[in-house]
Amino acid sequence: MAVRMELVRVLMSETQDTHIVELCEVDGGCKFPIVIGYNEAAAIERRLMGQQPPRPQTHELLANVIEQLGGKMERVVICDLKDHTFYAQLVIKQGGQVQKIDSRPSDAIALGAATDIPIYVEEHVLDEVCRS
Repeated sequence: MAVRMELVRVLMSETQDTHIVELCEVDGGCKFPIVIGYNEAAAIERRLMGQQPPRPQTHELLANVIEQLGGKMERVVICDLKDHTFYAQLVIKQGGQVQKIDSRPSDAIALGAATDIPIYVEEHVLDEVCRS
């Protein structure tokens, strides 16, 4: 079963190529970081701050495509952790059907950041990062 999380912060380093999003369990104490790239961190921060680029960037483009094709993002799910790498899925509802699309967590969070899309983490992933 997946557990509801919230994005608590985005940390961007000016001196290193390490950028982090931190997720926290909504109804619990589990909190953990996910290392992401600069472009994804900048996109998440930009979308959280409501800054609209003059032309659609990659995440705005994909959000527009999903919407124009009649889809609606339902949630982001961090579904696995293998060899210190997180895996995610976009859960999109389109025409009464639910589609699960593989994604990097950073891209999935960037897509959902501006639209209050809920973030979930599978229980076995939380067990590995918080409860071991």
